[in-house]
Amino acid sequence: MSQSPVVSPIQSRRIRAWSTLFLIAILLGFAAVLARVVQLKVAPDDRLLTAAGVTQSVQPQLARRGDILDRRGRIIATSSVAYRLFLDPTVTEHLDTVAVDLAQILMIDPVEIDRKILARPDSRYIVLADPLEDWQVAAVQQANMRGLGLEPRLVRHYPHNDLGSRIVGLVGFEHTGLAGFENEHEKTLSATPGRLVYWRDASRRALWIDVEGYRPSTNGSSVKLSIDIVVQEIADRNLREAIEQFNAGGGRAIVLDSRTGEILAMCDELRSRDGWTQPIDDTLRHLHPALGRNRCVTDPYEPGSTFKPFVWSVATEFGYATPDEMLDCPEHTGWRTPYGRLVRDSHYYGRVDWRTVLIKSMNSGMAMIAERMTHREMQSVIKRFGFGEKTNCGLPGETAGITTSPKQWSKYTQTSLSFGHEIAVTPVQMVRAFSVFARDGTLPPITITALDDATSVEVIQQVLDPKTVHMTRQVLRDVMLEGSGRRAQSERYQMFAKSGTAQLPNSIDGGYYEDRYVSSFIAGAPFEKPEIVVLCVIDDPDRSIDHWGGAIAGPVVRDIIDETLAYLGVPPDKPQPEDTAVAAAAE
Repeated sequence: MSQSPVVSPIQSRRIRAWSTLFLIAILLGFAAVLARVVQLKVAPDDRLLTAAGVTQSVQPQLARRGDILDRRGRIIATSSVAYRLFLDPTVTEHLDTVAVDLAQILMIDPVEIDRKILARPDSRYIVLADPLEDWQVAAVQQANMRGLGLEPRLVRHYPHNDLGSRIVGLVGFEHTGLAGFENEHEKTLSATPGRLVYWRDASRRALWIDVEGYRPSTNGSSVKLSIDIVVQEIADRNLREAIEQFNAGGGRAIVLDSRTGEILAMCDELRSRDGWTQPIDDTLRHLHPALGRNRCVTDPYEPGSTFKPFVWSVATEFGYATPDEMLDCPEHTGWRTPYGRLVRDSHYYGRVDWRTVLIKSMNSGMAMIAERMTHREMQSVIKRFGFGEKTNCGLPGETAGITTSPKQWSKYTQTSLSFGHEIAVTPVQMVRAFSVFARDGTLPPITITALDDATSVEVIQQVLDPKTVHMTRQVLRDVMLEGSGRRAQSERYQMFAKSGTAQLPNSIDGGYYEDRYVSSFIAGAPFEKPEIVVLCVIDDPDRSIDHWGGAIAGPVVRDIIDETLAYLGVPPDKPQPEDTAVAAAAE
Protein backbone atom coordinates (compact mmCIF):
# COMPACT_ATOMS: atom_id res chain seq x y z
CA MET A 1 0.00 0.00 0.00
CA SER A 2 1.50 3.27 -1.16
CA GLN A 3 1.86 6.26 1.14
CA SER A 4 0.89 9.88 0.37
CA PRO A 5 3.80 12.16 -0.45
CA VAL A 6 4.93 14.20 2.46
CA VAL A 7 4.64 17.99 1.98
CA SER A 8 7.42 19.84 3.50
CA PRO A 9 6.74 22.90 5.66
CA ILE A 10 8.39 25.06 3.05
CA GLN A 11 6.04 23.82 0.33
CA SER A 12 3.02 24.24 2.59
CA ARG A 13 3.87 27.87 3.25
CA ARG A 14 4.39 28.44 -0.45
CA ILE A 15 0.99 26.95 -1.32
CA ARG A 16 -0.78 29.07 1.30
CA ALA A 17 0.94 32.22 0.05
CA TRP A 18 0.02 31.59 -3.56
CA SER A 19 -3.56 30.72 -2.59
CA THR A 20 -3.85 33.92 -0.60
CA LEU A 21 -2.49 35.97 -3.47
CA PHE A 22 -4.81 34.24 -5.91
CA LEU A 23 -7.84 34.85 -3.67
CA ILE A 24 -6.87 38.50 -3.23
CA ALA A 25 -6.53 38.86 -6.99
CA ILE A 26 -10.00 37.39 -7.49
CA LEU A 27 -11.47 39.71 -4.87
CA LEU A 28 -9.74 42.68 -6.43
CA GLY A 29 -11.10 41.66 -9.81
CA PHE A 30 -14.64 41.44 -8.44
CA ALA A 31 -14.21 44.80 -6.74
CA ALA A 32 -12.99 46.33 -10.00
CA VAL A 33 -15.93 44.89 -11.89
CA LEU A 34 -18.34 46.13 -9.23
CA ALA A 35 -16.76 49.59 -9.26
CA ARG A 36 -17.03 49.68 -13.04
CA VAL A 37 -20.71 48.72 -12.88
CA VAL A 38 -21.35 51.43 -10.33
CA GLN A 39 -19.41 53.94 -12.42
CA LEU A 40 -21.38 53.00 -15.55
CA LYS A 41 -24.63 53.39 -13.67
CA VAL A 42 -23.78 56.61 -11.85
CA ALA A 43 -21.55 58.43 -14.33
CA PRO A 44 -21.41 56.57 -17.64
CA ASP A 45 -19.16 57.67 -20.47
CA ASP A 46 -20.82 60.05 -22.92
CA ARG A 47 -20.06 57.65 -25.80
CA LEU A 48 -21.95 54.90 -23.98
CA LEU A 49 -25.00 57.04 -23.34
CA THR A 50 -25.69 57.32 -27.04
CA ALA A 51 -25.85 53.56 -27.42
CA ALA A 52 -27.39 52.57 -24.10
CA GLY A 53 -29.78 55.43 -23.44
CA VAL A 54 -31.59 56.00 -20.17
CA THR A 55 -33.22 52.94 -18.64
CA GLN A 56 -35.83 54.91 -16.70
CA SER A 57 -38.74 56.65 -18.40
CA VAL A 58 -41.25 59.17 -17.13
CA GLN A 59 -44.68 59.23 -18.73
CA PRO A 60 -46.71 62.37 -17.87
CA GLN A 61 -50.39 62.01 -17.05
CA LEU A 62 -52.48 64.93 -18.30
CA ALA A 63 -55.04 66.62 -16.06
CA ARG A 64 -57.82 68.88 -17.30
CA ARG A 65 -58.06 72.50 -16.25
CA GLY A 66 -61.42 73.36 -14.73
CA ASP A 67 -64.19 74.68 -16.94
CA ILE A 68 -65.59 78.20 -16.72
CA LEU A 69 -69.36 78.16 -16.93
CA ASP A 70 -72.02 80.82 -17.19
CA ARG A 71 -74.75 81.11 -14.54
CA ARG A 72 -76.87 78.47 -16.31
CA GLY A 73 -74.02 75.98 -16.65
CA ARG A 74 -73.17 76.70 -20.29
CA ILE A 75 -69.50 76.33 -21.15
CA ILE A 76 -67.53 79.54 -21.63
CA ALA A 77 -64.04 78.00 -21.43
CA THR A 78 -63.02 74.34 -21.46
CA SER A 79 -59.99 72.13 -22.17
CA SER A 80 -59.53 69.09 -24.38
CA VAL A 81 -56.66 66.80 -25.35
CA ALA A 82 -54.97 67.55 -28.67
CA TYR A 83 -51.79 66.22 -30.25
CA ARG A 84 -48.67 67.80 -31.63
CA LEU A 85 -46.53 66.05 -34.24
CA PHE A 86 -42.79 65.88 -33.60
CA LEU A 87 -39.83 64.34 -35.40
CA ASP A 88 -36.62 62.65 -34.19
CA PRO A 89 -34.24 63.00 -37.17
CA THR A 90 -31.74 60.48 -35.73
CA VAL A 91 -34.10 57.53 -36.23
CA THR A 92 -35.87 58.69 -39.37
CA GLU A 93 -35.13 56.38 -42.29
CA HIS A 94 -35.68 58.84 -45.14
CA LEU A 95 -35.09 62.31 -43.74
CA ASP A 96 -34.77 63.87 -47.18
CA THR A 97 -38.28 62.77 -48.23
CA VAL A 98 -40.13 63.01 -44.91
CA ALA A 99 -41.48 66.51 -45.72
CA VAL A 100 -43.02 65.33 -49.01
CA ASP A 101 -44.44 62.20 -47.39
CA LEU A 102 -46.05 64.18 -44.59
CA ALA A 103 -47.40 66.78 -47.01
CA GLN A 104 -49.29 64.05 -48.85
CA ILE A 105 -50.61 62.50 -45.64
CA LEU A 106 -51.50 65.60 -43.68
CA MET A 107 -52.13 68.16 -46.44
CA ILE A 108 -49.55 70.60 -45.09
CA ASP A 109 -46.80 72.64 -46.75
CA PRO A 110 -43.62 70.53 -47.28
CA VAL A 111 -41.44 73.65 -47.53
CA GLU A 112 -42.49 74.68 -44.03
CA ILE A 113 -41.63 71.19 -42.70
CA ASP A 114 -38.16 71.30 -44.27
CA ARG A 115 -37.59 74.77 -42.86
CA LYS A 116 -38.35 73.53 -39.33
CA ILE A 117 -36.02 70.54 -39.71
CA LEU A 118 -33.13 72.59 -41.09
CA ALA A 119 -33.52 75.18 -38.33
CA ARG A 120 -32.63 72.58 -35.68
CA PRO A 121 -30.29 70.05 -37.29
CA ASP A 122 -28.89 68.66 -33.99
CA SER A 123 -32.20 68.33 -32.17
CA ARG A 124 -33.96 65.06 -31.50
CA TYR A 125 -37.27 66.82 -30.91
CA ILE A 126 -38.64 69.01 -33.70
CA VAL A 127 -42.30 70.05 -33.58
CA LEU A 128 -43.74 69.90 -37.08
CA ALA A 129 -47.44 70.62 -36.48
CA ASP A 130 -49.45 71.71 -33.45
CA PRO A 131 -52.23 70.96 -32.89
CA LEU A 132 -53.33 68.25 -35.29
CA GLU A 133 -56.92 67.67 -36.29
CA ASP A 134 -58.47 64.30 -35.48
CA TRP A 135 -58.16 63.01 -39.03
CA GLN A 136 -54.49 64.02 -39.12
CA VAL A 137 -53.81 62.09 -35.90
CA ALA A 138 -55.43 59.01 -37.45
CA ALA A 139 -53.37 59.44 -40.64
CA VAL A 140 -50.08 59.63 -38.72
CA GLN A 141 -50.95 56.53 -36.70
CA GLN A 142 -51.86 54.62 -39.84
CA ALA A 143 -48.68 55.70 -41.68
CA ASN A 144 -46.46 54.31 -38.87
CA MET A 145 -43.36 56.22 -40.03
CA ARG A 146 -40.19 55.83 -37.97
CA GLY A 147 -39.02 58.95 -36.20
CA LEU A 148 -42.50 60.54 -35.96
CA GLY A 149 -44.23 60.90 -32.62
CA LEU A 150 -47.54 62.18 -31.29
CA GLU A 151 -47.43 64.10 -28.02
CA PRO A 152 -50.70 64.75 -26.17
CA ARG A 153 -51.27 68.20 -24.73
CA LEU A 154 -54.18 70.26 -23.45
CA VAL A 155 -55.83 72.93 -25.58
CA ARG A 156 -58.11 75.64 -24.14
CA HIS A 157 -61.29 76.36 -26.07
CA TYR A 158 -63.52 79.43 -25.88
CA PRO A 159 -66.73 78.41 -27.70
CA HIS A 160 -68.06 81.99 -27.78
CA ASN A 161 -64.81 83.44 -29.16
CA ASP A 162 -64.25 87.04 -27.99
CA LEU A 163 -67.65 87.37 -26.28
CA GLY A 164 -66.88 88.41 -22.73
CA SER A 165 -63.15 87.91 -23.33
CA ARG A 166 -62.10 90.73 -21.00
CA ILE A 167 -63.96 88.99 -18.19
CA VAL A 168 -62.88 85.42 -18.95
CA GLY A 169 -59.27 86.13 -19.96
CA LEU A 170 -57.10 83.41 -21.49
CA VAL A 171 -54.37 80.88 -20.71
CA GLY A 172 -50.78 80.77 -21.91
CA PHE A 173 -48.60 78.06 -23.45
CA GLU A 174 -48.25 76.25 -20.12
CA HIS A 175 -52.04 76.28 -19.65
CA THR A 176 -51.88 78.82 -16.84
CA GLY A 177 -54.07 81.90 -16.62
CA LEU A 178 -52.66 85.09 -18.12
CA ALA A 179 -55.55 87.51 -17.72
CA GLY A 180 -59.11 87.96 -16.51
CA PHE A 181 -60.93 85.25 -14.62
CA GLU A 182 -58.46 82.62 -15.84
CA ASN A 183 -55.72 84.43 -13.93
CA GLU A 184 -57.74 85.61 -10.94
CA HIS A 185 -58.93 82.06 -10.13
CA GLU A 186 -55.80 80.18 -11.19
CA LYS A 187 -55.63 78.15 -7.96
CA THR A 188 -59.17 76.85 -8.38
CA LEU A 189 -59.02 76.16 -12.11
CA SER A 190 -55.49 74.77 -12.35
CA ALA A 191 -54.94 71.01 -12.52
CA THR A 192 -52.16 68.88 -11.02
CA PRO A 193 -50.64 66.61 -13.69
CA GLY A 194 -49.67 63.08 -12.73
CA ARG A 195 -46.74 60.92 -13.82
CA LEU A 196 -45.73 57.29 -14.25
CA VAL A 197 -42.05 56.36 -13.73
CA TYR A 198 -40.97 52.90 -15.02
CA TRP A 199 -37.83 50.96 -15.93
CA ARG A 200 -37.33 49.82 -19.50
CA ASP A 201 -34.93 47.89 -21.68
CA ALA A 202 -32.87 49.06 -24.67
CA SER A 203 -35.91 48.51 -26.91
CA ARG A 204 -37.88 50.89 -24.69
CA ARG A 205 -40.14 48.10 -23.43
CA ALA A 206 -41.40 48.48 -19.88
CA LEU A 207 -39.71 46.12 -17.41
CA TRP A 208 -40.86 47.25 -13.99
CA ILE A 209 -43.23 49.79 -12.50
CA ASP A 210 -42.71 50.82 -8.93
CA VAL A 211 -45.82 51.72 -6.94
CA GLU A 212 -44.09 54.82 -5.63
CA GLY A 213 -43.38 55.91 -9.20
CA TYR A 214 -47.06 56.50 -9.95
CA ARG A 215 -48.73 59.80 -9.07
CA PRO A 216 -52.32 60.20 -10.26
CA SER A 217 -53.44 63.42 -11.91
CA THR A 218 -56.00 65.77 -10.36
CA ASN A 219 -58.34 67.80 -12.55
CA GLY A 220 -59.01 71.45 -11.79
CA SER A 221 -62.34 72.57 -10.35
CA SER A 222 -64.91 74.32 -12.49
CA VAL A 223 -66.14 77.82 -11.66
CA LYS A 224 -69.53 79.30 -12.46
CA LEU A 225 -69.71 82.98 -13.42
CA SER A 226 -72.67 85.22 -12.73
CA ILE A 227 -72.55 86.13 -16.43
CA ASP A 228 -75.43 84.89 -18.59
CA ILE A 229 -73.95 84.31 -22.04
CA VAL A 230 -77.25 85.24 -23.75
CA VAL A 231 -77.49 88.54 -21.87
CA GLN A 232 -73.81 89.12 -22.63
CA GLU A 233 -74.50 88.72 -26.35
CA ILE A 234 -77.48 91.10 -26.12
CA ALA A 235 -75.44 93.80 -24.42
CA ASP A 236 -72.40 93.30 -26.64
CA ARG A 237 -74.38 93.49 -29.87
CA ASN A 238 -76.33 96.64 -28.93
CA LEU A 239 -73.21 98.38 -27.66
CA ARG A 240 -71.23 97.63 -30.85
CA GLU A 241 -74.05 98.89 -33.05
CA ALA A 242 -74.21 102.20 -31.17
CA ILE A 243 -70.44 102.68 -31.32
CA GLU A 244 -70.55 102.21 -35.08
CA GLN A 245 -73.64 104.36 -35.54
CA PHE A 246 -72.18 107.34 -33.69
CA ASN A 247 -68.59 106.83 -34.86
CA ALA A 248 -67.46 106.61 -31.24
CA GLY A 249 -64.04 105.74 -29.87
CA GLY A 250 -65.44 103.00 -27.66
CA GLY A 251 -68.07 102.10 -25.15
CA ARG A 252 -68.90 100.12 -22.03
CA ALA A 253 -72.05 98.43 -20.76
CA ILE A 254 -73.05 96.49 -17.64
CA VAL A 255 -76.21 94.55 -16.81
CA LEU A 256 -76.67 93.97 -13.07
CA ASP A 257 -79.21 91.82 -11.28
CA SER A 258 -80.20 94.45 -8.74
CA ARG A 259 -81.82 91.88 -6.43
CA THR A 260 -78.72 89.73 -5.93
CA GLY A 261 -75.85 91.98 -7.03
CA GLU A 262 -74.77 89.50 -9.71
CA ILE A 263 -73.30 90.89 -12.93
CA LEU A 264 -75.21 89.39 -15.85
CA ALA A 265 -73.17 91.06 -18.60
CA MET A 266 -70.15 93.32 -18.89
CA CYS A 267 -68.90 94.75 -22.19
CA ASP A 268 -65.94 96.93 -23.11
CA GLU A 269 -65.13 98.00 -26.67
CA LEU A 270 -62.52 100.28 -28.23
CA ARG A 271 -62.56 101.43 -31.83
CA SER A 272 -59.87 103.18 -33.85
CA ARG A 273 -60.88 105.93 -36.28
CA ASP A 274 -58.91 107.35 -39.16
CA GLY A 275 -58.04 111.00 -38.66
CA TRP A 276 -58.88 111.00 -34.94
CA THR A 277 -56.48 111.24 -32.04
CA GLN A 278 -57.30 108.39 -29.71
CA PRO A 279 -57.43 109.57 -26.08
CA ILE A 280 -58.20 106.02 -24.94
CA ASP A 281 -55.67 103.32 -25.71
CA ASP A 282 -54.92 99.79 -24.58
CA THR A 283 -51.70 98.40 -26.05
CA LEU A 284 -52.14 94.82 -24.84
CA ARG A 285 -55.58 94.63 -26.42
CA HIS A 286 -53.89 94.83 -29.82
CA LEU A 287 -52.01 91.60 -29.04
CA HIS A 288 -55.12 89.70 -27.96
CA PRO A 289 -58.62 90.92 -27.01
CA ALA A 290 -58.47 89.08 -23.68
CA LEU A 291 -55.16 90.68 -22.67
CA GLY A 292 -56.57 94.21 -22.60
CA ARG A 293 -57.64 95.77 -19.34
CA ASN A 294 -61.30 95.59 -18.39
CA ARG A 295 -62.20 99.29 -18.41
CA CYS A 296 -65.47 98.60 -16.58
CA VAL A 297 -63.41 98.11 -13.43
CA THR A 298 -60.12 99.89 -14.24
CA ASP A 299 -60.95 103.18 -15.98
CA PRO A 300 -63.02 105.78 -14.10
CA TYR A 301 -65.07 108.35 -16.01
CA GLU A 302 -66.81 111.57 -15.02
CA PRO A 303 -70.49 110.66 -14.49
CA GLY A 304 -71.92 114.13 -15.10
CA SER A 305 -75.68 114.31 -14.59
CA THR A 306 -76.06 110.59 -13.82
CA PHE A 307 -74.61 111.51 -10.40
CA LYS A 308 -77.43 113.96 -9.65
CA PRO A 309 -79.94 111.36 -8.32
CA PHE A 310 -77.55 110.49 -5.50
CA VAL A 311 -77.21 114.11 -4.36
CA TRP A 312 -80.93 114.79 -4.94
CA SER A 313 -82.04 111.83 -2.80
CA VAL A 314 -79.68 112.56 0.11
CA ALA A 315 -80.54 116.27 0.15
CA THR A 316 -84.23 115.37 0.16
CA GLU A 317 -83.80 112.88 2.98
CA PHE A 318 -81.85 115.45 5.03
CA GLY A 319 -84.81 117.82 4.60
CA TYR A 320 -82.98 120.53 2.65
CA ALA A 321 -85.70 120.49 -0.03
CA THR A 322 -89.04 118.88 -0.76
CA PRO A 323 -90.07 117.71 -4.24
CA ASP A 324 -92.64 120.51 -4.60
CA GLU A 325 -90.49 123.35 -3.21
CA MET A 326 -90.12 126.13 -5.78
CA LEU A 327 -86.61 127.33 -6.62
CA ASP A 328 -85.73 130.59 -8.38
CA CYS A 329 -83.64 129.05 -11.13
CA PRO A 330 -82.41 131.40 -13.88
CA GLU A 331 -84.31 132.09 -17.07
CA HIS A 332 -81.04 132.70 -18.93
CA THR A 333 -77.25 133.13 -18.50
CA GLY A 334 -76.98 130.94 -15.37
CA TRP A 335 -77.01 131.22 -11.58
CA ARG A 336 -74.20 132.75 -9.57
CA THR A 337 -73.20 131.12 -6.27
CA PRO A 338 -72.64 133.18 -3.10
CA TYR A 339 -68.88 132.96 -3.75
CA GLY A 340 -69.30 134.26 -7.30
CA ARG A 341 -69.15 131.15 -9.49
CA LEU A 342 -71.48 131.13 -12.49
CA VAL A 343 -73.36 127.82 -12.90
CA ARG A 344 -74.89 127.28 -16.34
CA ASP A 345 -77.65 124.98 -17.58
CA SER A 346 -78.00 123.38 -21.00
CA HIS A 347 -81.57 124.76 -21.05
CA TYR A 348 -83.15 127.45 -18.88
CA TYR A 349 -86.63 127.03 -17.35
CA GLY A 350 -86.85 129.82 -14.77
CA ARG A 351 -88.70 129.15 -11.52
CA VAL A 352 -89.28 125.38 -11.08
CA ASP A 353 -89.81 122.91 -8.24
CA TRP A 354 -87.12 120.61 -6.81
CA ARG A 355 -88.62 117.60 -8.62
CA THR A 356 -88.24 119.33 -11.99
CA VAL A 357 -84.60 120.14 -11.23
CA LEU A 358 -83.78 116.43 -11.43
CA ILE A 359 -86.14 115.71 -14.33
CA LYS A 360 -84.73 118.54 -16.46
CA SER A 361 -81.18 117.96 -15.12
CA MET A 362 -80.65 121.58 -14.03
CA ASN A 363 -77.18 122.34 -12.68
CA SER A 364 -78.36 125.61 -11.16
CA GLY A 365 -81.03 124.01 -9.00
CA MET A 366 -78.62 121.30 -7.82
CA ALA A 367 -76.06 123.95 -6.87
CA MET A 368 -78.66 125.95 -4.93
CA ILE A 369 -79.50 123.01 -2.67
CA ALA A 370 -75.83 122.04 -2.38
CA GLU A 371 -75.24 125.46 -0.79
CA ARG A 372 -77.67 124.49 1.98
CA MET A 373 -75.74 121.31 2.80
CA THR A 374 -72.60 121.17 4.89
CA HIS A 375 -69.39 119.89 3.34
CA ARG A 376 -69.53 116.79 5.53
CA GLU A 377 -73.09 116.03 4.38
CA MET A 378 -72.09 116.33 0.73
CA GLN A 379 -69.08 114.10 1.38
CA SER A 380 -71.43 111.53 2.89
CA VAL A 381 -73.08 111.13 -0.52
CA ILE A 382 -69.84 109.66 -1.84
CA LYS A 383 -69.43 107.37 1.14
CA ARG A 384 -73.05 106.22 1.33
CA PHE A 385 -73.21 105.01 -2.26
CA GLY A 386 -69.81 103.30 -2.20
CA PHE A 387 -67.85 105.68 -4.42
CA GLY A 388 -64.15 106.13 -3.76
CA GLU A 389 -63.71 102.47 -2.83
CA LYS A 390 -63.43 99.21 -4.74
CA THR A 391 -66.50 97.04 -5.14
CA ASN A 392 -64.39 93.86 -4.82
CA CYS A 393 -66.59 92.24 -7.44
CA GLY A 394 -63.98 89.58 -8.21
CA LEU A 395 -62.31 91.01 -11.31
CA PRO A 396 -58.58 91.87 -11.40
CA GLY A 397 -57.25 95.40 -11.78
CA GLU A 398 -60.18 97.18 -10.14
CA THR A 399 -59.59 100.78 -9.11
CA ALA A 400 -61.38 102.91 -6.52
CA GLY A 401 -62.20 105.83 -8.82
CA ILE A 402 -61.21 109.43 -8.10
CA THR A 403 -62.73 111.55 -5.35
CA THR A 404 -61.69 114.72 -3.53
CA SER A 405 -60.48 114.09 0.01
CA PRO A 406 -62.04 116.04 2.92
CA LYS A 407 -58.73 117.88 3.40
CA GLN A 408 -58.82 119.19 -0.17
CA TRP A 409 -62.58 119.84 -0.21
CA SER A 410 -63.55 123.36 -1.15
CA LYS A 411 -66.70 125.36 -1.80
CA TYR A 412 -65.94 124.84 -5.50
CA THR A 413 -65.95 121.06 -4.93
CA GLN A 414 -69.26 121.35 -3.06
CA THR A 415 -70.89 122.94 -6.09
CA SER A 416 -69.23 120.76 -8.74
CA LEU A 417 -70.16 117.48 -7.08
CA SER A 418 -73.84 118.41 -7.00
CA PHE A 419 -74.00 117.99 -10.79
CA GLY A 420 -71.45 115.17 -11.16
CA HIS A 421 -68.21 117.04 -11.74
CA GLU A 422 -64.93 116.74 -9.82
CA ILE A 423 -65.49 113.00 -9.34
CA ALA A 424 -64.68 109.97 -11.48
CA VAL A 425 -66.33 106.59 -10.99
CA THR A 426 -65.96 103.18 -12.58
CA PRO A 427 -68.97 101.68 -14.38
CA VAL A 428 -69.13 98.85 -11.86
CA GLN A 429 -69.35 101.40 -9.01
CA MET A 430 -72.13 103.25 -10.82
CA VAL A 431 -74.40 100.22 -11.32
CA ARG A 432 -73.93 99.20 -7.69
CA ALA A 433 -74.84 102.69 -6.45
CA PHE A 434 -77.87 103.04 -8.74
CA SER A 435 -79.17 99.63 -7.58
CA VAL A 436 -80.04 101.37 -4.28
CA PHE A 437 -83.00 102.94 -6.15
CA ALA A 438 -83.99 99.51 -7.49
CA ARG A 439 -83.95 97.97 -4.01
CA ASP A 440 -85.22 99.09 -0.61
CA GLY A 441 -82.47 101.64 -0.11
CA THR A 442 -79.77 99.08 0.67
CA LEU A 443 -76.39 98.85 -1.04
CA PRO A 444 -75.62 95.26 -2.09
CA PRO A 445 -72.25 93.63 -2.69
CA ILE A 446 -71.80 92.81 -6.37
CA THR A 447 -70.06 89.79 -7.80
CA ILE A 448 -68.91 88.24 -11.06
CA THR A 449 -69.20 84.74 -9.54
CA ALA A 450 -72.60 83.05 -9.42
CA LEU A 451 -74.09 82.89 -5.94
CA ASP A 452 -74.91 79.49 -4.45
CA ASP A 453 -77.89 80.96 -2.63
CA ALA A 454 -79.26 84.09 -4.29
CA THR A 455 -82.11 84.32 -1.78
CA SER A 456 -79.90 85.51 1.07
CA VAL A 457 -77.82 88.44 -0.16
CA GLU A 458 -75.66 90.24 2.34
CA VAL A 459 -76.33 93.99 2.60
CA ILE A 460 -73.41 96.39 2.90
CA GLN A 461 -75.43 99.21 4.43
CA GLN A 462 -78.78 101.00 4.48
CA VAL A 463 -78.19 104.05 2.28
CA LEU A 464 -81.65 105.63 2.13
CA ASP A 465 -85.01 105.30 3.77
CA PRO A 466 -87.36 103.18 1.58
CA LYS A 467 -89.75 106.15 1.30
CA THR A 468 -86.97 108.32 -0.13
CA VAL A 469 -86.07 105.52 -2.54
CA HIS A 470 -89.62 105.25 -3.86
CA MET A 471 -89.89 109.03 -4.21
CA THR A 472 -86.61 109.23 -6.14
CA ARG A 473 -87.60 106.30 -8.33
CA GLN A 474 -90.85 108.09 -9.26
CA VAL A 475 -88.93 111.21 -10.28
CA LEU A 476 -86.48 109.12 -12.29
CA ARG A 477 -89.44 107.49 -14.07
CA ASP A 478 -90.62 110.99 -15.00
CA VAL A 479 -87.19 111.57 -16.57
CA MET A 480 -88.31 109.04 -19.18
CA LEU A 481 -91.56 110.97 -19.76
CA GLU A 482 -90.57 114.62 -19.42
CA GLY A 483 -86.78 114.73 -19.43
CA SER A 484 -83.77 113.49 -21.35
CA GLY A 485 -85.05 109.90 -21.49
CA ARG A 486 -87.91 110.61 -23.86
CA ARG A 487 -85.96 109.35 -26.89
CA ALA A 488 -85.21 106.10 -25.06
CA GLN A 489 -88.66 105.09 -23.84
CA SER A 490 -89.51 101.42 -23.88
CA GLU A 491 -92.86 100.22 -25.20
CA ARG A 492 -92.74 97.21 -22.87
CA TYR A 493 -91.31 98.28 -19.53
CA GLN A 494 -91.49 101.34 -17.27
CA MET A 495 -87.92 102.49 -16.78
CA PHE A 496 -86.51 104.88 -14.18
CA ALA A 497 -83.36 106.46 -15.49
CA LYS A 498 -80.90 109.33 -15.77
CA SER A 499 -78.64 110.50 -18.57
CA GLY A 500 -75.27 112.20 -18.40
CA THR A 501 -73.04 114.12 -20.81
CA ALA A 502 -69.60 115.14 -19.59
CA GLN A 503 -66.62 116.63 -21.37
CA LEU A 504 -63.85 114.19 -22.26
CA PRO A 505 -60.60 114.67 -20.31
CA ASN A 506 -57.59 115.64 -22.43
CA SER A 507 -54.90 113.17 -21.35
CA ILE A 508 -52.31 114.83 -23.60
CA ASP A 509 -52.57 118.56 -22.81
CA GLY A 510 -54.57 118.36 -19.58
CA GLY A 511 -57.97 119.83 -18.86
CA TYR A 512 -60.95 118.91 -21.04
CA TYR A 513 -61.78 118.86 -24.74
CA GLU A 514 -64.28 121.55 -25.66
CA ASP A 515 -66.10 119.44 -28.23
CA ARG A 516 -65.54 115.81 -27.19
CA TYR A 517 -67.67 114.00 -24.64
CA VAL A 518 -68.41 110.94 -22.53
CA SER A 519 -72.12 110.16 -22.90
CA SER A 520 -73.88 107.83 -20.49
CA PHE A 521 -77.28 106.51 -19.51
CA ILE A 522 -78.34 104.34 -16.57
CA ALA A 523 -81.75 102.81 -15.91
CA GLY A 524 -83.61 100.19 -13.91
CA ALA A 525 -86.75 98.20 -14.74
CA PRO A 526 -89.51 97.19 -14.24
CA PHE A 527 -90.71 100.09 -12.13
CA GLU A 528 -92.60 98.43 -9.26
CA LYS A 529 -90.39 95.36 -8.85
CA PRO A 530 -87.04 96.18 -10.46
CA GLU A 531 -84.92 93.22 -11.52
CA ILE A 532 -82.04 94.74 -13.47
CA VAL A 533 -79.98 97.90 -13.70
CA VAL A 534 -78.29 98.67 -17.02
CA LEU A 535 -75.54 101.22 -17.69
CA CYS A 536 -74.14 102.30 -21.05
CA VAL A 537 -71.17 104.64 -21.47
CA ILE A 538 -70.26 105.83 -24.97
CA ASP A 539 -66.70 107.13 -25.16
CA ASP A 540 -65.99 110.08 -27.46
CA PRO A 541 -68.95 109.97 -29.91
CA ASP A 542 -68.81 111.97 -33.13
CA ARG A 543 -70.38 115.30 -32.17
CA SER A 544 -71.42 115.96 -35.76
CA ILE A 545 -73.85 113.03 -35.41
CA ASP A 546 -74.92 113.44 -31.75
CA HIS A 547 -73.37 113.45 -28.29
CA TRP A 548 -76.15 113.71 -25.70
CA GLY A 549 -76.35 110.75 -23.31
CA GLY A 550 -80.11 110.39 -23.60
CA ALA A 551 -79.93 110.31 -27.39
CA ILE A 552 -77.08 107.87 -28.00
CA ALA A 553 -76.62 105.79 -24.82
CA GLY A 554 -80.31 105.81 -23.85
CA PRO A 555 -81.58 103.67 -26.74
CA VAL A 556 -78.81 101.14 -26.06
CA VAL A 557 -79.98 100.76 -22.45
CA ARG A 558 -83.61 100.53 -23.56
CA ASP A 559 -82.92 97.78 -26.10
CA ILE A 560 -80.80 95.82 -23.62
CA ILE A 561 -83.56 96.08 -21.00
CA ASP A 562 -86.27 95.02 -23.45
CA GLU A 563 -84.37 92.00 -24.74
CA THR A 564 -82.98 90.92 -21.37
CA LEU A 565 -86.24 91.07 -19.43
CA ALA A 566 -88.05 89.27 -22.25
CA TYR A 567 -85.36 86.56 -22.20
CA LEU A 568 -85.67 86.28 -18.40
CA GLY A 569 -89.42 85.85 -18.74
CA VAL A 570 -90.38 89.10 -17.00
CA PRO A 571 -93.81 90.23 -18.22
CA PRO A 572 -94.15 93.82 -19.50
CA ASP A 573 -95.50 96.38 -17.03
CA LYS A 574 -96.82 98.62 -19.79
CA PRO A 575 -100.06 97.87 -21.68
CA GLN A 576 -99.29 95.99 -24.89
CA PRO A 577 -101.10 96.45 -28.25
CA GLU A 578 -102.65 92.99 -28.00
CA ASP A 579 -103.96 93.80 -24.50
CA THR A 580 -105.54 96.99 -25.79
CA ALA A 581 -107.13 95.11 -28.68
CA VAL A 582 -108.58 92.47 -26.33
CA ALA A 583 -109.96 95.16 -24.00
CA ALA A 584 -111.54 97.01 -26.95
CA ALA A 585 -113.14 93.81 -28.21
CA ALA A 586 -114.55 93.07 -24.76
CA GLU A 587 -116.28 96.45 -24.69
